[in-house]
Amino acid sequence: MLERCESAQERFNGVHQLVDRWLLERRKLVKAYAALLEQQNNPKRGPQKEFCQLLVDYVSAGHFEIYEQLNQEAKAFNDERGLALAETIYPRINVITEAALAFNDHCDGKAHRPDCDKLAEEIKVLGALLDERFELEDCLIEVLHSAHKQKEAAQA
Repeated sequence: MLERCESAQERFNGVHQLVDRWLLERRKLVKAYAALLEQQNNPKRGPQKEFCQLLVDYVSAGHFEIYEQLNQEAKAFNDERGLALAETIYPRINVITEAALAFNDHCDGKAHRPDCDKLAEEIKVLGALLDERFELEDCLIEVLHSAHKQKEAAQA
């Protein structure tokens, strides 16, 4: 029984650490976005490339690491409500992911420099989508992870 508790604690602490690292990456992404906004009328390759790399890394981590871990944690706690909520949120996150990847494909090409006026509008649209995504992800973290901390503590 003690081994099971330690194993669960290690597993969910690992999820907590993974989420914490991901949220740090989010902060880096937001800072890179702000830098991109500052120079949108005269796009420079450096900030644009850095933002695109952080963007792809962030959305990839969400899909291939974080969401899976959050779902596994919810399943371990038999959290049907949380899993149902996740099922309603994931499709919208997928739409935003596609928009982010399309932005990356358009802006991170090595051989071209996007039209500044068009890029400025795309940056603003992407910013609004990222803001929505962050809210949805925060909801997932709250429901699929943070809510289980109390249950985990009660089981220990």
